[in-house]
Amino acid sequence: MGKRMGRPYLQYRKKTMKIAKITLLTLLLVALYACSGEKKNEKEIVQVEAAAPDPMEFGFHLNDYVVVRDTVRSGDSFGEILGKNHIGYSKIFQIAEKTKDTFDITKLKAGKPYTLLCTKGDSLQRPECFIYQENSIDYVVINFKDSINAYKESKPVKIVEKEASGVILSSLSASLDDAGLSQLLAYNMSDIYAWTIDFFRLQKGDEFKLIYTEKYINDTTYVGIDKIHAAYFKHNGEPFYAFEFETDSVKQIVDFYDENAKNLRRAFLKAPVRYKHVRISSRYNLRRRIKLYGNRIRPHKGTDFAAPIGTPIISTANGVVVESARRGGNGNYVKVKHNSTYTTQYLHMSKRKAKVGEFVKQGDVIGWVGMTGNTSGPHVCYRFWKNGRQVDPFKQKLPDADPIDLKLKESYLEFIKPLKQQLDGIQIELPIEEAPITAIN
Repeated sequence: MGKRMGRPYLQYRKKTMKIAKITLLTLLLVALYACSGEKKNEKEIVQVEAAAPDPMEFGFHLNDYVVVRDTVRSGDSFGEILGKNHIGYSKIFQIAEKTKDTFDITKLKAGKPYTLLCTKGDSLQRPECFIYQENSIDYVVINFKDSINAYKESKPVKIVEKEASGVILSSLSASLDDAGLSQLLAYNMSDIYAWTIDFFRLQKGDEFKLIYTEKYINDTTYVGIDKIHAAYFKHNGEPFYAFEFETDSVKQIVDFYDENAKNLRRAFLKAPVRYKHVRISSRYNLRRRIKLYGNRIRPHKGTDFAAPIGTPIISTANGVVVESARRGGNGNYVKVKHNSTYTTQYLHMSKRKAKVGEFVKQGDVIGWVGMTGNTSGPHVCYRFWKNGRQVDPFKQKLPDADPIDLKLKESYLEFIKPLKQQLDGIQIELPIEEAPITAIN
């Protein structure tokens, strides 16, 4: 019985296994097809991804050009730059002639960046546009693709308001560094308080608070301080407020006034040089002793401001130049008569700019720091006359500038209310460890 039933059973099993193999093969083919479909779909997804955005700069689509960026080197000229980039001299001459009213191509300065927008299809990649960046914001476009034209533009700048504060422990510069602030704030503050605070004699414990604005390109690129709008400086225990206010919108006259609408300006600046890189090396002293002359008393009737050779020397007030010469121990000097009461003199210049009879305004450059005459180092000796007698300018009660117009006083006081409240609300954090006091430079 088993032998008779064995053959059909084996045949049935073989047939079943064959069907199973066919079914398995079919399933494998379906799986492979599904996988290949998934890969195909993945490839299609990659292909339809969004293209990279077309970068825009200086008003041009940069993807349309071969962009060449470089910097003007010493000795470079506009003609040489275009010449080595396959522009002929006749074309360069045409460009120079047609754009001279907009931009003088001879004024390229070493170190300034420029950009060439060149053709893509041309194997020589000839420039079609020259862009010169005068600074981080302003630039000049000279376009000579079809017709020749030139124009000046500026990158869009975002103004961001900031607050700052600090305590003087060793110097204003060190305080700004400790707070991670720009040194430009020191120069701006020295300009605002140039008539009221001697920045060469700041004291340990002096405090400052600022409301100012910074400039940014594309929201991220910092391009410097815009301006200070309001300030508070506590010097020798006395508070000094300063608020920027426009007194003439037509002439765009802007000045700084205190909380009582009093002009911070005086008829005279505190110093004949800007705060940057200078220090007082010798003060007015009628009983000064000098070792070189046997420790004898030799009065010093001026104030010496040490500064690098070539530092601009400025007139401390409006006046007329009455002397401009080189003589003896004074070296090159300029003397300015301001009125019937006051006269100033500026000694040891490397070179004089102001001429006799010339009217100079407060802040005008009249010469440059040097070492002419009797001097052991580069500085300007600043001398000050009152009623024909030499005096110490730092001990004089100097006249104020013109006060704010009475018609504007009420609107000014309303204008500064929120600014003063904001200043007073700025907290000054004292450093944990105080640095030892050093000379203020």
